[in-house]
Amino acid sequence: MRMKPFGRLKLAVVTLVISAMPALADLPVLRIASQAGGTVAWELETIRHHALDEAQGFRLDIVEVAGKAAGQIAFQGGEVDVIVDDWIWVARQRAAGQQIAFLPYSRAVGGVMVPADSTAQRLQDLAGQQIGIAGGPQDKSWLILRAYAAQQGFDLMAETEQVYGAPPLIFQTARGGDLGGAINFWHFMAKQEAAGMRHLISVAEAAEALGMDPAMPLLGYVVQSALVSEEPDLVAAFAAASRAAKAQLASSDADWDRLRPIMNAANDAEFVALKTGFRAGIPAEGPVDESSARAMFRVMVDLGGEELVGQATELPEGVFVPLGS
Repeated sequence: MRMKPFGRLKLAVVTLVISAMPALADLPVLRIASQAGGTVAWELETIRHHALDEAQGFRLDIVEVAGKAAGQIAFQGGEVDVIVDDWIWVARQRAAGQQIAFLPYSRAVGGVMVPADSTAQRLQDLAGQQIGIAGGPQDKSWLILRAYAAQQGFDLMAETEQVYGAPPLIFQTARGGDLGGAINFWHFMAKQEAAGMRHLISVAEAAEALGMDPAMPLLGYVVQSALVSEEPDLVAAFAAASRAAKAQLASSDADWDRLRPIMNAANDAEFVALKTGFRAGIPAEGPVDESSARAMFRVMVDLGGEELVGQATELPEGVFVPLGS
């Protein structure tokens, strides 16, 4: 019986898929912890959807975790190879003897937002009012804003009443008009802006006034230093896949439409604000400005103390992965 052309085509496709399977199976696997509902999932899903990992010669295994602490535990226990955290935490861990390093992910930072009808034009105008702070008294944005206010001759902590809470709680309380100002993570700030609140000052503005680089990425991918030294090509491949995903999200609205179901955007205004905020937070290519990082770390040491930075008094060596190496 002669095989019909269509049958030969199906056989060729099946043969091609089967022949490709060993190659995919042989790719090195990089396991990354991702918080369900977190903004990092947008980039990771873009990598997976466009097979940007396989294009760079590895396979990304996304492991969902319940939260930041769960990711840190999984990372320190060797269950995952990569987590997302800030480099201040990396510096603290390195000072304590843990050999880990940081790859830039995002420069999106928080700031102070006030109700639309607020008369406040500067931090001093919040004197005597309540400020909601997500992340607690050691929140990096809060510490930088305190340092900036002190530079202006204003004791932000003494002159205001602080209300600490989880980001969603601060978001809801601020949106209800019960706070004079709110300091929150960037994606909740985007939602607050969509709800009608306005920016008073950003952490980037405060950091620049303090002599820091406002474009310096605070959040990043954290890897074991041993992985950097033993498998530099794999780390470089992951960095390249991350950069390719950012380029895709910077230019493609279709990708955002595809991501919308996992973005927790309540309406079109929130969706647009989240997309705009993510794009604004994409860091420039190249290494982190370590002189600026040292300046920021000194602020963290002075105001956050041992509770934030542990035994570190200066920025330890080796915090940042040498990009391009």
